[in-house]
Amino acid sequence: MASGRICRQHAMAVLARAVILLITATLTLGMARDSRAVHWLALIAIAALPASIGAAHQVIGPLARLAEIVLTALAAATLAATPSAGISAGQAAAAILPYLPVPVIAATLHRRKNETVWLLAVAGVVLGGAALLDPRLREVAYLGACAEWVVLTALAASIAGAQQHSLLARRNQPQPYAEATRLLTQLRGVARQLPGATLDPGGLAEHLLEDLQTTAPVTRAAVLSASGGGRLVVLAQHGAERVAWETALDTESAIADAWASQQPHTTNRSQARSGTSDPGEISALVVPLVAGVRTVGLVAMETDTPGAYPPHIVAKVIAIAAPAALRLEAALLFDEVRSLATTEERQRLAREIHDGVAQELVMVGYGIDNALAALPDVDAAAQDLRSLRSEVTRVITELRLSLFELRSEVDRYGGLTAAIADYARNVCASAGLRVHLSLDESTARLPAATEAELLRIAQEAITNARKHAGAENLWVTCIVDPPFAQVEVSDDGKGIADPHPGGRYGLTIMAERAERIRGRLEITPRVPNGTTVAVVLGTAPRRGSV
Repeated sequence: MASGRICRQHAMAVLARAVILLITATLTLGMARDSRAVHWLALIAIAALPASIGAAHQVIGPLARLAEIVLTALAAATLAATPSAGISAGQAAAAILPYLPVPVIAATLHRRKNETVWLLAVAGVVLGGAALLDPRLREVAYLGACAEWVVLTALAASIAGAQQHSLLARRNQPQPYAEATRLLTQLRGVARQLPGATLDPGGLAEHLLEDLQTTAPVTRAAVLSASGGGRLVVLAQHGAERVAWETALDTESAIADAWASQQPHTTNRSQARSGTSDPGEISALVVPLVAGVRTVGLVAMETDTPGAYPPHIVAKVIAIAAPAALRLEAALLFDEVRSLATTEERQRLAREIHDGVAQELVMVGYGIDNALAALPDVDAAAQDLRSLRSEVTRVITELRLSLFELRSEVDRYGGLTAAIADYARNVCASAGLRVHLSLDESTARLPAATEAELLRIAQEAITNARKHAGAENLWVTCIVDPPFAQVEVSDDGKGIADPHPGGRYGLTIMAERAERIRGRLEITPRVPNGTTVAVVLGTAPRRGSV
């Protein structure tokens, strides 16, 4: 394929050279009307033959193009020295000089910059030297025509070179899918070589906090990373009590200052939203995690001792945090790629189900309706068809709910509780269940991957209650106060005979999802009847405490 493209390009170059030579010959013969013009054109054509055939040759190409330049310049000078009646020296030279850019542009397209410069210099020397040797060529018209065509040739060569560079750069850029395949292959290989083969942002954040505890005094600490909406999310934290860290980047805090400046900040104020301790009683240190030129996260550390973070302690913390930034960035990028791939696959499955089996089932339902219309009511087969029609309707309803589940995502601005509430309302309405919602979500957000897993667990729990519990009421409780989160789904149905996750495939999937985000799945009987499925992430907050 590449050789065929090169052959086509070479043929087009030969054709373009021949066309320009023909145009130049027509202009020259039309103005000069001198036998010498024919001789010069024949010589230029002879030089153009090896310049076309051996254009890429290291020796033949440059020599042939040099011959073209010299012959064109000599022809212009000769015809201008004894112009035909009625035309000036400048007009006679300008008739044949349009061929001058051809060899120069050819050298440029073969990426020979030095040759291009030399050819332009030779053209200027020959044309100017002829004017010095022959007084008849010292006319302004001749000198102006020569200068004009030399400048035009230089501009044409520059434009051709720039266009070629742009096209080559675009051609050399890998295709998006090829580049994505290459990068993902490299990422897979690197992931297998990592300690513990982990690319979990939360796990890496916990390891970083463990390392920092051996270097600096820490009563409470957290690793935060960016999320949508100009806020931070808590990836991991350390402390006897869970801290509601300041996650807004538009407030006056050491966290916001460290993020913006990419420099460590120390302060005597707590970086918690609910901090109540007096200034001076707390030492706080915020160190940005910078990978290259990008801030990927922050480490916030606090202790209840004044002046606990002198410069030498800050330097040690930076030394530990600096290499962790690159590892965290790789984990966050991998997490984002995985989330995008999962979302795209769910959307693809939803489209295939909607356009495939769902439409076919609808057509089956229409066929049963037509058969029922044609049969008498007393026919025994009619009752069987009605039962079959009811079953088809039920399957279509299940498919529609499955499509809704596949396409449900946590909105960037709506939050986790809104997504769970929307799903519960739609599913329970179709099943005739009364749904009772209890939602409590702070302004801070969980990591996107964590929110997605919690949504899937809630969907599975709600679906199980709708399908198998035989319940009349459903209670959905969702509390989100990062890094803590609790999602609980209870029903008043018949309960689960085997509440262990290994007993049912759906429960096993929920347990795996909870483990993936380092959460706890709890399945317990509800009093007086029914089942409660809860997933808990982190430890519950103590309101009003630091």
